[in-house]
Amino acid sequence: MPYPIIDSHCHLDFSKFNRDREETILRAREAGVVGMVNSGISLKGNRITLELAEKNEDIYAALGLSPDIGRGGEDKEINAILAQIEENAGKAVGIGEAGLDFQDCKTNEERERQTAAFKKVIELAKNLDKPLIVHARQAEAEVLKLVKGMDTVIYHCYSGPVETMREIVDMGYYISLATLVYFSEHHQTLAETVPLENLLLETDSPFLSPRKGRNEPAFIVDSVPVVAQLKDMEPAEIAKSTTENARRAFNI
Repeated sequence: MPYPIIDSHCHLDFSKFNRDREETILRAREAGVVGMVNSGISLKGNRITLELAEKNEDIYAALGLSPDIGRGGEDKEINAILAQIEENAGKAVGIGEAGLDFQDCKTNEERERQTAAFKKVIELAKNLDKPLIVHARQAEAEVLKLVKGMDTVIYHCYSGPVETMREIVDMGYYISLATLVYFSEHHQTLAETVPLENLLLETDSPFLSPRKGRNEPAFIVDSVPVVAQLKDMEPAEIAKSTTENARRAFNI
């Protein structure tokens, strides 16, 4: 029997789903997925995300700006995305993903550009009073300094140190663990340590599949028994708690 669960972060707008997007959404529902937060990261991605949310009651739009665009995009493109987010914020449950990815930044100048773009997204989320979904890779602590004082922050696909995770949780923010938890020891340690009330589960599909090939929202069910075992709880309890947390975080 599938238990109702929310995939708190996916990218159904990506071209990897062009061939079978509708079937993918149906498979998710059949697996017990009762909600999917779809995160746009570009002008086109945000547009498709809004369309998906309009057509499907169980898909919720988050509108973002990828750290890659923040680092390497033209000012014109960045400003167009920020304007698009502001204009459509009423149809979105969250702002993001946006953030810092220092893994790909080769120079200080790139870091500064990426940080400047991220700060603009933070300001938007504050002004719009929306939850902020952050991408933080090799920059978890740097992101935390920048978002301090915000009401709701979701660290999507958290992969950083346990110590930083504790600081994030102490601020009352959410840690979203991807389906990586199915096979990654580090993510299993994170799952064991994070307090249940701060935990969200996501696929980050089409990436990080617990099965062969492309990931999809239906595969969120693979994470649940793993997290349940680590926390010495019933899978249904994990599904219920993380779903309630997602409803609270995104106000859905």
